[in-house]
Amino acid sequence: MQALAGFMLSETQILEIAGRFQKAMTDGLAGKSSTLKMLPSFLTKLPTGQEKGVYLAVDFGGTNVRVLTVELQGNRAYRTLQRRSFPLRDREKGYDFTTPETAGSDLFQFIAGQMETILVPGQTYPLGFTFSFPSRQTGVNRAALIKWTKEIQTSGVEGRDVAELLQKALAVRNLTRVMPRVVINDTVGTLLTAAYGDRHADIGSICGTGHNTCYLEPSSPITGQTMIINMESGNFNELPATAYDLELDRQSQLPGEQCLEKMAGGQYIGELTRIIIQDFINKKLLFAPGRSEIFFIPYQIKAEDLARLLDDKSPDLADVSHWLKTTCQIPSSRLEERITLRNIATAVITRSIQLIAATYTGVLKHIDPGLKHRHTIAIDGSLYELMPGYADKLNSILKNIFKDKPGFVTTKLTKDGSGVGAAIAAAIVEEQTGRTSNIAILKS
Repeated sequence: MQALAGFMLSETQILEIAGRFQKAMTDGLAGKSSTLKMLPSFLTKLPTGQEKGVYLAVDFGGTNVRVLTVELQGNRAYRTLQRRSFPLRDREKGYDFTTPETAGSDLFQFIAGQMETILVPGQTYPLGFTFSFPSRQTGVNRAALIKWTKEIQTSGVEGRDVAELLQKALAVRNLTRVMPRVVINDTVGTLLTAAYGDRHADIGSICGTGHNTCYLEPSSPITGQTMIINMESGNFNELPATAYDLELDRQSQLPGEQCLEKMAGGQYIGELTRIIIQDFINKKLLFAPGRSEIFFIPYQIKAEDLARLLDDKSPDLADVSHWLKTTCQIPSSRLEERITLRNIATAVITRSIQLIAATYTGVLKHIDPGLKHRHTIAIDGSLYELMPGYADKLNSILKNIFKDKPGFVTTKLTKDGSGVGAAIAAAIVEEQTGRTSNIAILKS
């Protein structure tokens, strides 16, 4: 279908994108102009898998926050001891810590109060803090929020060091046995969680509502040594955009930014599909002579709808027909129209996979130019986990690109890695700084 031709990337195109991505990495590391931010984490190594101890973790990446205690058992094993998830706003309970009317100090004191509910009296906890918002990190435990995203507008936090705000909240509640050690983002947590159990893991990525990737840089420009780098790769923009992509970008909140995420991320692929379907309806290629309003309302089509279109294996696409009747209010459709819908969804999802594979290829060639070592890419997120065929297709593309190096790269689902990863990060920092571990404190 000619209208979808721009979504079908050849292996040559994938490799060209990988090359541009690799150059953007190099430029970003050198301080040159780049759409990759290449943010240092100040974590200079991956876990050995032998770290031990009980650690407290906070996972703050949206309007729901998790607190957990994790026991690292060594021998690449760990277990979650306590875990609690709570919303930052609850109408029934009458609170909302995400509005401009709420002070940042109140938000962090609320989080500290939730942490207190899972602590064992008398026990000391090094703390790892996953904070997945755009931040300027200047040290392993120093990260200033640049700008709130994800519907949060709490006042008095932007421009402030979130580790310091949390430390003050702990002091107000007299939680002196909680010792903040490190701030990371969710990609770093995903990588650390996988690396604790897999010595080949050196890339961490989120493929869900949003998209981002981090990796272990062999030679950080700050230290000349290894360091985990958060690329903020969703902002990469040297990509072959179609007219549909440009339309989505024009209508978005931040035109010209987060281009890769808009072409590949779960928040946008439903909207991109809707824009294509709307164009097909206007051109009388679908549902003539009538039209469904749902395809003319922005963001009414979700990634979950695409999953439904792709998952229907029946000869007459009966589930697609049911979806059209119940969700889209289209009482009848022809098989050809249902096939067209599935073809559109397939094109959008396949290109998402190809673009992500291209960026991974760029990272792999950067960290291992001679292709001499094995690599595991740790991935968390709903697209990779739940979208039909996504993980298999991604692995297939990477396998084909590196066909001369069997076993060179594998991908691995690393669920909820951002929470456990914060605990592992705290353990690494404890070891790096030579502080007495909580194991020793507990035994004393």
